[in-house]
Amino acid sequence: MPKATPERITLIVGIAVLIIGGVFLVVSPLVSSRLFSSVWGVEPVTYIGALLVMAGLSAMSMAFYIERKSTELDTGNPEAVGPNWSETTQQYFVLFDHDLGRPMRRILGRERELRAILRASHEPTNPEVLGLLDEIERQTPNFRLMMANIRVLVQLEAPDEPMQFQPVEPGQMVRRIVDRYTPIATDLGKQIVWWAEPTEFGLVYSDSSAIEHIVTNLVDNAMRFANSQVEVRLSKNPTHFFIRVWDDGEGVSEQYQRHLFDRGWTPEVARREEKISSGLGLFIGRTLARRFAGDLTIESVISPDPDHHTEFLLSLPLKTEGD
Repeated sequence: MPKATPERITLIVGIAVLIIGGVFLVVSPLVSSRLFSSVWGVEPVTYIGALLVMAGLSAMSMAFYIERKSTELDTGNPEAVGPNWSETTQQYFVLFDHDLGRPMRRILGRERELRAILRASHEPTNPEVLGLLDEIERQTPNFRLMMANIRVLVQLEAPDEPMQFQPVEPGQMVRRIVDRYTPIATDLGKQIVWWAEPTEFGLVYSDSSAIEHIVTNLVDNAMRFANSQVEVRLSKNPTHFFIRVWDDGEGVSEQYQRHLFDRGWTPEVARREEKISSGLGLFIGRTLARRFAGDLTIESVISPDPDHHTEFLLSLPLKTEGD
């Protein structure tokens, strides 16, 4: 059993606080509706959840700092931080993510049961109640994506993390992601579609986990900013395969495009407004793509041009089984 050092204790506390904060964010509509008479009561519980998430991240950063300083003192070498910290952190995340999955599924199950009861009653439902249920449905994938981003970020910090190549069916993967976001698109009054050229796209040799994580972040962003349409397209040439995620939103100005892939940067940072996302998704996406000798780029046309849109292009090399 690992020794209970200060950095490990800080790490465990940080992860626990982070997860509790995430649960607050997900269930705040349901909890607040019982504690407050007004729908605006959602905000206090949401703020508490956000503060807990930030506190958890701060504690985890402090654990990493303590571990780094401890290693420097023990070895006299600032570069001697080994993979043990990242491996241990990854194990904790896998454990917490697995244990959190069950209550999250129960929350969603109860939310859908309540919807079924309301429909079966054939009586008008308070719009505020429906709004709270919709918020729970939307926040659950956001929370899962946040946890996945943090887990991948830990992996990226690990020194000399080996690249894993295996047969991948991009078409099947994209279909799963689109199916996951189709109910959310319907609730938002938007449409999401996908297609592949050629139709029988076949296998590629890459990292399925990395591709799915990048595309999920891109689709999540597109869903948030699209006016009405999100499209995911697959294509390939003799050397590379491509996944394009397009939306018909208002577009991203050139001055913002230069910083979109910076770690933790969002347009709200430039405007000194409250951030609506962590700013990690695009940073992680480009970092993963380049680790596999690919790239992630953006092309955007801004309103009032009638062709306003944003398209992210993920390009990765085609490899054969023997590569």
